[in-house]
Amino acid sequence: MSMLSIKDLQVYYGAINAIKGISFDVEQGEIIALIGANGAGKTTILHTITGLVQAKRGSVMFGGKDLTKTPAHKIVSMGMAHVPEGRRVFAQLSVLENLMLGAYTRKDKAEIQESLKHVFKRFPRLEERRGQMAGTLSGGGEQQMLAMGRALMSKPSIILMDEPSMGLSPLYVSEIFDIIQEINKSGTTVLLVEQNAKKALSIANRAYVLETGKIVLSGDAHELMNNDSVKKAYLGE
Repeated sequence: MSMLSIKDLQVYYGAINAIKGISFDVEQGEIIALIGANGAGKTTILHTITGLVQAKRGSVMFGGKDLTKTPAHKIVSMGMAHVPEGRRVFAQLSVLENLMLGAYTRKDKAEIQESLKHVFKRFPRLEERRGQMAGTLSGGGEQQMLAMGRALMSKPSIILMDEPSMGLSPLYVSEIFDIIQEINKSGTTVLLVEQNAKKALSIANRAYVLETGKIVLSGDAHELMNNDSVKKAYLGE
């Protein structure tokens, strides 16, 4: 059984068919990349998986349970975390308060403190700035690290990341992708939506290419990196 299984997913915004019968699986321990242009449906897929958008048809199975009618907060407590596009940190709260909000579904106080130690070890800058207001962190890299750290505080078995490199300098982009690999190597499965196709394909096990709500290509990530149509459309070659 796949850790996450999407079957014949169809999503509408009013009369607009945004997702058109998509199916794919995510196995435990993988990094899976979803790539495609703006408007391809990548973010809508993540929002549907996490319960923020309701599917019209199809199913989202996670750990053998159908999530299609499950409220978003319950999905988090089942072991799924979401790092949204644009960071979405709470600007008027401190770094520490933002991180603790990531653990709001947990009751294991001692283990929450252990999770916090692990987050601070992975993101030393967050520990240095633990009392600082989140809105005063650098608008790109540091806030992205906070969004990732907050997601990790829920102790997820899978983490969904939406455009983590958006708006970052090349130095921060490399650092963020190194951290994604570290998170995966520590045992967390990753479903990655990313416009930086070259970076995404370089760390993913498998990938799916989306166009206007449909999967048009799929396969081994490194093989897709060498696919002529992918090179032309997404790698600038």
